[in-house]
Amino acid sequence: MIRLKYLLVYLLPASVYFSFTSNGILTFIPLFLFFGFVPILELFIAPDRSNFTTKKANAEKANRFYSLILYFTLPVQIIFLFFFFKVIQEPGLSNLTFAGRIFSMGLMCGVMGINVGHELGHRSNRLEQFIGELLLLTSLNTHFLPYHNEGHHRNVATPNDSATAKKNEWIFLFWIRSHFGSYAEAWQIESNRLLKKKISKFSFHNKMILYSMANGLLLFGIYFYLGFFALTAFILAAIIGILLLETVNYIEHYGLLRLQDKNGKYERVKHQHSWNSDSVLSKLFLFNLSRHSDHHFKGSKKYQILESLPQSPQMPTGYPGMMLLALIPPLWFSYMNKRLRQFQTTLA
Repeated sequence: MIRLKYLLVYLLPASVYFSFTSNGILTFIPLFLFFGFVPILELFIAPDRSNFTTKKANAEKANRFYSLILYFTLPVQIIFLFFFFKVIQEPGLSNLTFAGRIFSMGLMCGVMGINVGHELGHRSNRLEQFIGELLLLTSLNTHFLPYHNEGHHRNVATPNDSATAKKNEWIFLFWIRSHFGSYAEAWQIESNRLLKKKISKFSFHNKMILYSMANGLLLFGIYFYLGFFALTAFILAAIIGILLLETVNYIEHYGLLRLQDKNGKYERVKHQHSWNSDSVLSKLFLFNLSRHSDHHFKGSKKYQILESLPQSPQMPTGYPGMMLLALIPPLWFSYMNKRLRQFQTTLA
């Protein structure tokens, strides 16, 4: 059961199938499920802060079932993307049905595409990385990998990181700063990497050139075979997936900063530099992404063995609820600034 519980994520494509085969308000079922039912339920389910013993963690780390769950998301994502192109072009769609199916595909892009792509992008195995790249491609967010691994993990909780939300920063402005800032940084990271190897940044060794070509070919292929309407629908769904990612980025590091020494060098990344959540459903649906403090402490650590530690700042509930709160900035600032002060007091 400790392994099978992660199959719960496949409730998402099941609910999206219902959306794609329904009309009107029923097409929003995935949205109601994950941003209505789940956050309410998490208010009544006690957080699970338990960790594996060292012996058990070593055994679970080596178990391939956890990785197979991730691999299977790729065919599921691709199948649903083709299904999306079919249902979004049905004649006589109402605006409500169109919007519901767009949001449903956007959830697939955010959870199956970007979140799983993120997990696999941290792996050292090139095949796993490639699966992650394909998943991110389905969400038009391939630049995420070079920026996230070499930029965000290096600069997290500092003013140098585009994906670290500043205290009192409005989420809507953060979306723009984080997404476009990380895109620009991804190009810079690749240029610097190739410069050290004395390879031209304009060569095909530059991942950002390859990713840009892949994105361009995908968009052109959709337009050429399916037309402008399908292309527009896909871009809208991808934007929703990206906004889900950026909202998660916002809540994960809001207001947290690493200390600098007298020479301006930042302290190493610790568990106290990411907000943590042990809400049960969030952990399962997002492959333990909400145990974000431990993820940043050691980025290569597989999702199934991430730990909850008492020195991490704790969110009061799971990711869906926190994301909804973040969309109402005055309430977010009122609640989280107080929680931030309380946590900083414990560190003083």
